[in-house]
Amino acid sequence: MLNSGFRNSQGSEGSTNHSGLRSHRAKKEEREKSRSRVVDPSQGRDDERRCAWAKSDLMIRYHDEEWGTPVHHDRGLFEFLILEGAQAGLSWETILRKRGNYRAAFDNFDASVVARYGQSKLRQLLSDPGIVRNRLKINSAVQNARASLAVEEEFGSFDAYIWRFVGGKPRVNGWRSHKQVPAHTPESDAMSKDLKRRGFKFVGSTICYALMQATGMVNDHVVGCFRHAQLKPEGRD
Repeated sequence: MLNSGFRNSQGSEGSTNHSGLRSHRAKKEEREKSRSRVVDPSQGRDDERRCAWAKSDLMIRYHDEEWGTPVHHDRGLFEFLILEGAQAGLSWETILRKRGNYRAAFDNFDASVVARYGQSKLRQLLSDPGIVRNRLKINSAVQNARASLAVEEEFGSFDAYIWRFVGGKPRVNGWRSHKQVPAHTPESDAMSKDLKRRGFKFVGSTICYALMQATGMVNDHVVGCFRHAQLKPEGRD
């Protein structure tokens, strides 16, 4: 059947039309090149367009699977609270690469366990190369665990407390460019102020807004990103 596609003008089999063969090969090579070409993640097909900051494989996976998805589990919220504080002065990708180490070092972010850390454990954390070895940040994680337990006792859960700053449901924004996305908002200002009053550390308004973005309290995917529409009705826990 292959040869029948390359008959000459007289229709005799076995007389190959070389120009047609070259055209066929050229099209095949172009298809192969197209498949192997690396596409800019932020400039893919309409169903693959994503926020421009998601470049590396790690950041793309985080963007597509986590960022902006509502989190309502206390342990998950505590994890992001600690990781966002650890990020201060660093890139988020650096923290994501250390995330597994953080989970191991901080007992999978069980606040009831972290709250009981003593000096021996703190010394161990300060010598752990898998996390950010900053004394203030490590100490703040323990302090924040203790403060979060107090919040849970007062409000029933950390989730019930933290989500009240957005009225219990995600705020859906309509940014067309990441240049429009604010570093903080009146809601993050209020959250920061109240967290500090309750004894939390490393909870400035910018960190609080990053927490809100990460845990889906706000949907800050740009409107051209496929995740904006996916998360718009409501996210998943």
